Amino acid sequence: MLVHGAFADSSSWNGVVEALKRDGYPVIAAANPLRGLRGDADYVRSVLDSVPGPVVLAGHSYGGSVMSVAAADSPNVKALVYIASFMLEPGETTAELAAKFPGAQLGPTLETIPFPLPDGHEEADLYIKQEEFGRVFAGDVAPQTAELMAATQRPITGAALNEPATEAAWMDIPSWNLITTEDLAIPAESMRFMGERANSQNVEIEASHAVAVSHPEAVAELISQAAGEVVS
Repeated sequence: MLVHGAFADSSSWNGVVEALKRDGYPVIAAANPLRGLRGDADYVRSVLDSVPGPVVLAGHSYGGSVMSVAAADSPNVKALVYIASFMLEPGETTAELAAKFPGAQLGPTLETIPFPLPDGHEEADLYIKQEEFGRVFAGDVAPQTAELMAATQRPITGAALNEPATEAAWMDIPSWNLITTEDLAIPAESMRFMGERANSQNVEIEASHAVAVSHPEAVAELISQAAGEVVS
């Protein structure tokens, strides 16, 4: 099961899905609402609970924050695979870890668009400016593909990035961590810190944040490796 992050949607996993299905794995790429960490995790957990048998759960970017909460106490999840991702401890926020080490260039490229809530209050969606999307998010993706990704990006609320995690499934479930060394959204140093803290099996690749699009075979290989080690 695959969980996308902010500024992306489930189609960002298409190349990974193709590779995994070619190897005989059943795959589902869940739609991450990107509205709030707890609500997003509850939604992903509902999809997770509908999947029979053992599950290898993979998350990209903010999708890692979500799956760490969603997989807590799940009897079916046997491995967690973090792809250019966040691995929060309880009490931490995605925004906090994004800023923990220097090098992230995403913040200045974001634009804020307010939207109304049903109770009359207002929240804000964050988008990457389309002219900056390729550079900061998808630097090694073909320009035409990056342009399409920029136009179809899914926004995330500022509240989601600033909501503290309540669980950390990686404390109990074996984890793998793909570190993207050319990442301008999450510094590689931050990914190394999180992976070492979680005692993950850490793998590095020279890739941008959009590694699932630019290097789908490598991403699928790591997921397959995790499956081979934990699923009999």
